[in-house]
Amino acid sequence: MNPPSPDPENLRSRLRTEAERRGFTLFGVAPATEADGFGRFCDWLDRGFAGEMSYLHKYREHRRHPAAVVEDVRSVVMLGLEYSSGIGGMGYGVSPSAEAHTPYPIPHTRGRVAAYARGPDYHRFIWDRLNELSAWLMAEVPGSYTHGTCDSAPLLERDFARRAGLGWFGKNTMLIHKRRGSFFFLAALCTTLELPADEPHTGSHCGTCTACLDACPTHAFPAPGVLDATRCISYLTIELRGSIPLELRESVGDWLFGCDVCQDVCPWNIRPPLPLAGEGLGVRGTGFPIASELAQLDPVELLGLSKRDFERRFANTSLLRTRRTGLLRNACIVLGNTGDERALPALERATADADEVIAEAAAWAIGQIRQRPAPTPADDQSKSPRGG
Repeated sequence: MNPPSPDPENLRSRLRTEAERRGFTLFGVAPATEADGFGRFCDWLDRGFAGEMSYLHKYREHRRHPAAVVEDVRSVVMLGLEYSSGIGGMGYGVSPSAEAHTPYPIPHTRGRVAAYARGPDYHRFIWDRLNELSAWLMAEVPGSYTHGTCDSAPLLERDFARRAGLGWFGKNTMLIHKRRGSFFFLAALCTTLELPADEPHTGSHCGTCTACLDACPTHAFPAPGVLDATRCISYLTIELRGSIPLELRESVGDWLFGCDVCQDVCPWNIRPPLPLAGEGLGVRGTGFPIASELAQLDPVELLGLSKRDFERRFANTSLLRTRRTGLLRNACIVLGNTGDERALPALERATADADEVIAEAAAWAIGQIRQRPAPTPADDQSKSPRGG
């Protein structure tokens, strides 16, 4: 039996206040029924767009209904926690710098890191806050049960976020909020309590704009609202465990981990975010902490990292997900695309790496650099690190 909720409107209001105190700028409630986009998700899987992300196939059926997360679920509380976009000056602070490793002379080349990964691992950062909210809600209504999730359960979070009124699906498949854009993490509380639901967001505000589709370096969108992950730079640099396909390497450009192109060009992100009605004081100050030194990394430096060095350097960050193999492979690709001859000693050492994926990428990068015209002295003096 689900316990009755005492004054549901008041409980919902107080839960929202507790969520804001923990940095969640966006809040909405959706009824816990079958996910609207489950059929679309299955079609996407069947078309092979998930690539090597086999876990999506394994838990396909679980994503049909949030009961797979909480058996007697009645409501899904959707939350959004913003992070710095890198284009609007939305940083929330800087964490201590990592110890520098500079075994070789450093070329000017830098590799860009997606905005969401320029801080601590967002999973744990958000889980801690979700656990606090879950505990608070269960204490308010003894006998109820609430479970928080952020990329940790088979839930179609975007579907429930749209149903909770938090935004629409952009042509780049991102959830877009009219006042906050798309630079935010989604998280959910699945609860046995029945809370007053929000009106679902209907329609789209993308209009005839195709900026995100046109700007994608790898042409990863076969149609508006459809992402072929096997061509997406984020997939190629993070999820893919083997070698990046030859025909896509040059399009990766200087992205070392993830990609923000389709968000950076979105008009809903370029404009300054507008305040939300009733937005709590101090929400901005308790958002996601950003480490500025993670925005751009030196690929030559990365090639000097052992497995132990890599794990120590990127402990508690999202970059750990790609493992040493993936990050050093990506470093080679970035150098092949943007590096110069000063990177050759580091790349030549990397061709002897015990990991075949790294060694092959290093050999490819050497070939790319050697076939490139040598820079003139004037060109060399004018080089500067690229912005992220």
